Amino acid sequence: MSNGTPLGDFLRARREALKPQDVGLPEYGRRRVPGLRREEVALLAGVSSDYYIRLEQGRENSPSPQVLEAVAQALKLDAESADHLNRLCLTPSQRPHDWGEAEVSTQLLQLMDGWEHTPAFVLGPALDILAGNSLATALHSGFDAFDNLARNVFVDPAGREFYQEWDRAAHSCVAELRAAYGHDPESARIAELVDELSAESEEFAGIWRLHDVKSKSQEGKHLRHPDVGDLHIAFAAFTVNGAPHQQLVVYQAEPASPTATAFETLRALATGPKKAGANANT
Repeated sequence: MSNGTPLGDFLRARREALKPQDVGLPEYGRRRVPGLRREEVALLAGVSSDYYIRLEQGRENSPSPQVLEAVAQALKLDAESADHLNRLCLTPSQRPHDWGEAEVSTQLLQLMDGWEHTPAFVLGPALDILAGNSLATALHSGFDAFDNLARNVFVDPAGREFYQEWDRAAHSCVAELRAAYGHDPESARIAELVDELSAESEEFAGIWRLHDVKSKSQEGKHLRHPDVGDLHIAFAAFTVNGAPHQQLVVYQAEPASPTATAFETLRALATGPKKAGANANT
């Protein structure tokens, strides 16, 4: 995934994303590096240049909370990115030991199967589809496999047509992977997926290098299904109690809307519930 450290890679990417005028610094002459210089970040954070360079190079492994807060402010990180920065500084012993894939509970499977009019599915940290109800399967029937959202967006040819706001979906997908990576930088599954997608999609590789971090939002989606056409949906994502590494994603249509009618058509086309999606990839 990278020859540097997770912390160093993140700091470098966020530093290179800023211009001097973004942080109130003058810009003189031609700059040999994109974004801010290390010395400028150090100045803004109130630390020595040598100390900040050690942070980026991975030679300083235990920065204080005060230093991290100062660096986050210098780099203009939002709250979620600042939390990500702090997580990257945790030692392996400080990280949750239960972060990883797990079976979806029988109770959750039964709950989703009871939602006949609502697509619902469960995601793992690497955006693997761990389970989905019959309507979720029907909704994604245009893909070669409904097994991983990132692969659907970047690799499957159907992704460009299905996600009508593809750029937003792509950036959101990678930012969610980055957020999961911050919880478990040693995740073999995330590393495997990132290497696979980076080799198959230059767009994924470019967005991954930005180090943007964002959990799944509650924004609406504009999708297009090959059988029922345009779909305008609202959705929500919930952390699963007892399995904090899993997310339950629920899609909803406005009552009596064309999308609600389309969901009913998809329900009629569905052959039955699908209770496991990406077990081969977990």
